[in-house]
Amino acid sequence: MSVAKKQYKRITVKSLIEMKANKEKISMLTAYDYTMAKIVDTAGIDVILVGDSASNVMAGHETTLPITLDQMIYHASSVIRAIERCLVVVDLPFGTYQGNSKQALESAIRIMKETGGHAVKLEGGSEIEQSISRILTAGIPVMGHLGLTPQSIYKFGTYTVRAKEEAEAKKLKEDAKQLEELGCFALVLEKVPAKLAQEVAESLTIPVIGIGAGSGVDGQVLVTHDMLGMTHEFNPRFLRRYLDLYTEMTNAFKQYIDDVKSVDFPNEKEQY
Repeated sequence: MSVAKKQYKRITVKSLIEMKANKEKISMLTAYDYTMAKIVDTAGIDVILVGDSASNVMAGHETTLPITLDQMIYHASSVIRAIERCLVVVDLPFGTYQGNSKQALESAIRIMKETGGHAVKLEGGSEIEQSISRILTAGIPVMGHLGLTPQSIYKFGTYTVRAKEEAEAKKLKEDAKQLEELGCFALVLEKVPAKLAQEVAESLTIPVIGIGAGSGVDGQVLVTHDMLGMTHEFNPRFLRRYLDLYTEMTNAFKQYIDDVKSVDFPNEKEQY
């Protein structure tokens, strides 16, 4: 079991690279609003991802594709107002960087200026090389994302594990190395075989953060609403539920309804 090598007052991209060098695992969770971000940051998380998963979790869309740049800016600025220690990474949403490096830079600059975020995350490898390079030239830190890339779900047609076949695994390894060489400070690997993910992590000097990628990587990320059990229909193998808030919250709401209807709430001590 690894132990912390250093206490960080603020986590930066440099901190994450140091943590990998010191073999300290990196903890990462999502947040989309002030209240949740405040709790997550106070608990001591290293990285908050303001993910485009807000499209699913907060807005109820089937995929991450519908969320807009303006909506991501709203969520990210809410999160930034809450944090004191952790690094905040913001997803660039679908359609704001693919195939147009100028638009990619403009989108990333809006994220940084309008939210106060610390870095952006983009999905893809060699296909978005120009976009990543252009963003990096502006001094904006970039986190990569390979494996299952939800913004490309209609290309894949399924959310199953990626890179099980040799050709795709080879390309993933090449893309990971390319992202490091371009200057990305970290990489997310989503739903890839654990052995492959470990090989990638060991081949890079930048940290690799996994979701459904085994324990051989440099850190882990989960959607907060999933790990707290606020969602209950999503049950992938990689998800560990630390609470069952869906049941607890439902019971609390039912109790409140009963108390209101029976005039048990408010009691004498709960009124002026």
